[in-house]
Amino acid sequence: MALDEALLDWHSEGSMPPIIRFYEWNPATLSIGYFQRAERDINLQAVKDQNLGFVRRPTGGRAVLHDQELTYSIIVSENYPNMPVTVTEAYRVLSEGLLLGFRKLGLDAYFSVPETQESLSDLKKPKSAVCFDAPSWYELVVEGKKVAGSAQTRQKGVILQHGAILLDLDEELLLSLFNFATPEAKEKMRLKLPEKAVAMNQLATTPFTIEQCVSAFSEGFEEALDIDLVPYELTAEQLQYVKQLEQNKYLTDNWNFRK
Repeated sequence: MALDEALLDWHSEGSMPPIIRFYEWNPATLSIGYFQRAERDINLQAVKDQNLGFVRRPTGGRAVLHDQELTYSIIVSENYPNMPVTVTEAYRVLSEGLLLGFRKLGLDAYFSVPETQESLSDLKKPKSAVCFDAPSWYELVVEGKKVAGSAQTRQKGVILQHGAILLDLDEELLLSLFNFATPEAKEKMRLKLPEKAVAMNQLATTPFTIEQCVSAFSEGFEEALDIDLVPYELTAEQLQYVKQLEQNKYLTDNWNFRK
């Protein structure tokens, strides 16, 4: 999270071009959205007992378990050519690369577009703290089930969009990390989750690898955004900046438990 914020800072200053990044999490980590209330929504003892990381994202949205998945992030200025002004339409443009990536991997993915009044109400006031319990505007869906979740923030004239692409999903582990009002509410979510979310490897005869996914989604973004991706290595000075941001913000209780 510190690196994503640092890239946003550098791009806002003009010292770095737009960035697309792919990464994994070690240890597996539960990230919560900027506006979530940690102690209300999350079973923090379960997070600790299972040796998971815990961090608040700079972006909105709901809690995500980063385990057996690939995370991507896009950092680009709001005034980038042909970038829509509205958040919803910017999601559509930036997520087009994900759509093409899934298709390159042989999955019949499409964008979710909430159509019913109930779906629209759920977006404005989600019924649970679990990210993958329902797709939002222009998130990726396969066979009617959410396969990637994204979140966005805009700061200093820059868009940061990042999200999780599920390769596998441990539903019992995920459910253990949330507070539910009643045992019945937890059971309802247990039954509902397989109908709402799906992992890529549940749809494949041969498991996908991280390398396959990075290659496919890189090509997808290149085609969708008409760009060429080139590798970038951080300098020692840049790495030090990221480390300071990690120590002073993302590792602190003041940030992670402030709500």
